[in-house]
Amino acid sequence: MTADATGTAEEAARFHALLAAFEGAPAATAGRGKDAVNEPMIRHWCEAMGDANPAYTGPDAIAPPTMLQAWTMGGLSGHSDRSSAYDELFALLDGAGFTSVVATDCEQEYLRPLRPGDTITFDAVIESVSPRKTTKLGTGHFVTTRMDVRAGGEPAGTHRFRILKYAPAARPAKEAAPRTKAAAQRPRPVVNRDNQGFWDGVREHRLLIQRCTSCATLRLPWLPGCNTCASPDWDTVEASGAGTVFSYVVMHHPPFPAFDPPYAVALVELAEGVRMISNITGVPYDKVRIGLPVQLEFLRVDDDLELPVFRGSEG
Repeated sequence: MTADATGTAEEAARFHALLAAFEGAPAATAGRGKDAVNEPMIRHWCEAMGDANPAYTGPDAIAPPTMLQAWTMGGLSGHSDRSSAYDELFALLDGAGFTSVVATDCEQEYLRPLRPGDTITFDAVIESVSPRKTTKLGTGHFVTTRMDVRAGGEPAGTHRFRILKYAPAARPAKEAAPRTKAAAQRPRPVVNRDNQGFWDGVREHRLLIQRCTSCATLRLPWLPGCNTCASPDWDTVEASGAGTVFSYVVMHHPPFPAFDPPYAVALVELAEGVRMISNITGVPYDKVRIGLPVQLEFLRVDDDLELPVFRGSEG
């Protein structure tokens, strides 16, 4: 029996009963991490995340707790210990027309810190399959997998990963006279009590960086507390505006209203040592390079939106 997104409620209930039979079935058993917990992976993670917490370095270093899943990943070659139940569940969903997939969220619980040298093993189980749900992407079922992670045989944490297997929603018919790009409004930044001061500074043509008043660590974007010493107390310093392109991507697809691809989006390292994501102006998108010197300027997007961007020079 199969069911599709247009089936009746009774058919949907019967189909969900077939899916629910997989709950509790193993998705992987006796899995083993391909590498022990190690200092190079911890260092790369911390550099990528900009996390300078001293707990992650030195002779008594621990791994960042959020790396829990990283130690279980199989890489491009995958793991050989995956069970058939997961493949059977996906085949059932695919056969019913739920052929698309998107990751929606994950949850982690930490039971003990991981340290360099710990060997990682894990078991995974299909924890739940939801009844049919309708989302903006389309109609489908949420599948949650729970992974129990052990270090040296001791429980170390739990990782839940949730996906949506769905049939894509039909696209609305095009309007007879679609809006021009000039009429589309650029998305507005989310302004809240944690970053209000940053946007107040932008209105004054000042790029303000938070500074922890306990340990003097600078941070950008703004956060409610220091990620080095956890102090909630801070003041600000004004950026000089000088920087270099630390990394960048060129956006070609998907298209967004009010944006005209291709365009460059860069991670800019400021002279003060913090980094921020912004657009690069003044040079063609294909001339943006890592190490390109840039200078802060403020771009008036429309009557009520002004943004900090960085102007590069080909010279």
